[in-house]
Amino acid sequence: MNSFGRIFKIEIFGESHGQQVGVVVDGCPAGIPLCEDDFNEDIQRRRSGKIGTTPRIEADIPHIVSGVFNGKTCGTPITILFDNTNTKSGDYANLVAHPRPGHADFTGKEKYHGFNDPRGGGHFSGRITLGIVAAGVIAKKIIAPVQISAELVEVGGRTDIEDCIKETMQEKDSVGGVVTCVCKNVPVGLGEPFFDSVESCISHIIFAIPAVKSIEFGSGNAAARMKGSEHNDNIVSADGKTLTNNAGGINGGITNGNDIYFRLAVKPTASIGKSQDTFNFADNKVEPLTIAGRHDACIAVRVPVIVECATAIALADLYLINK
Repeated sequence: MNSFGRIFKIEIFGESHGQQVGVVVDGCPAGIPLCEDDFNEDIQRRRSGKIGTTPRIEADIPHIVSGVFNGKTCGTPITILFDNTNTKSGDYANLVAHPRPGHADFTGKEKYHGFNDPRGGGHFSGRITLGIVAAGVIAKKIIAPVQISAELVEVGGRTDIEDCIKETMQEKDSVGGVVTCVCKNVPVGLGEPFFDSVESCISHIIFAIPAVKSIEFGSGNAAARMKGSEHNDNIVSADGKTLTNNAGGINGGITNGNDIYFRLAVKPTASIGKSQDTFNFADNKVEPLTIAGRHDACIAVRVPVIVECATAIALADLYLINK
């Protein structure tokens, strides 16, 4: 559903053009310093404004309405709200009967029998990831000194990211990208095989980020082309450090003390400026669709901080389970 975690639990809520979006965080230990300014850095990294991102810019001011007293977490559920103030819902009126190809317009309508909010993509919008970022800020405090860093390394198969995005925008199209993530200072022993392996838990929440299509840890798909003598990570010290890191810091679903490393693929944004021939349910035939509204030409630009925060949430839950 809309929740994740066993001990450190989060529940995200809201719609893209609704009154508010936000998150409820349960299971956070008491006594952790927390104030609204703590969210600013990661929220700013997620906001639009860079080349290839949507012209829709929201203030994204966090409002902590429960779970914090005198600057410290209470141990009770923490609720964080964000107001939606910059919406143009009329741009989406034609998409109810004429859904965007590659988007959740059709599946959302079918699943919820037409009662879903379609404005701006509703609950399927990337706007809802703001709650994941807010929860991730708290999670990072729990797992310190673990440090998580994600980076956009490729767009459209190219490393000249800005040039590729500019060319794509001129074509009224969109483009996908590749994001890498490294987690340092990870202790040995996190993870609960088989179904709560570290890979399983991180992958679970990473796929909650709209547009993510694949994830691979360590050597990933390349492992299928390697021999055991090539893929095995020789242990070189008593603390478990290895000469190579083809395992991506995880053996048997459990962290081995080396850096967790993974990479993921982000698909091109479904909403593009080019006209597309797709089915119009009102007219019962295929017709050209022109999409209005404000959309990211490359949503991957805004994904790295969301990946960091989502990973922190998964690791915080595993840390508390292990503890």
